[in-house]
Amino acid sequence: MIKEVKILETDILSNNWYILKKITYEYVKPNGTKLTQTREAYDRGNGATILLYNKEQQTVILTRQFRLPTFINGNANGMLIEACAGLLDKDNPEDCIKRETEEETGYKITDVKKIFEAYMSPGSVTEILYFFVAEYSKDMKVNEGGGVAGEEENIEVLEVKISEAMEMITNGKIKDGKTIMLLQHVKLNEIL
Repeated sequence: MIKEVKILETDILSNNWYILKKITYEYVKPNGTKLTQTREAYDRGNGATILLYNKEQQTVILTRQFRLPTFINGNANGMLIEACAGLLDKDNPEDCIKRETEEETGYKITDVKKIFEAYMSPGSVTEILYFFVAEYSKDMKVNEGGGVAGEEENIEVLEVKISEAMEMITNGKIKDGKTIMLLQHVKLNEIL
């Protein structure tokens, strides 16, 4: 177990969209030896994600949108099916996910349940993600969703049976980690 971690130097490599830092730090190894290392960390802020579910219909609400990193990494059209999510933008996680849900899916929800929080890529990204679930019904639909026009999100809203969503994990149509975690949560906890 390492101890006595001390940041020696932080350089900003990019501050274009989010912040990419080069950090030099030292720590003490279990045998007492000091070691200095340099790593890069991408700081994009923290986020929240949610899976909307309907018990009566046995359905969930998902989104589909273009994700450049997936395109770069071989996803032919760059489109990714995922759960609604967004950055906190100085909101608390619950307020953030309510706002994002309405913007992206068109559903105005009031009752959300936090189920856990997780680091999604702790080897390089500082973000912690807050996970929520909420029940939805047709009468909660207040607009078409799709994201904020000025942000060019171009989000397609999908309503799918939970059985189909689980099959989409198996057949590779859903490859997003947060979405897989949320879908497995509702199945493992017999919510749907």
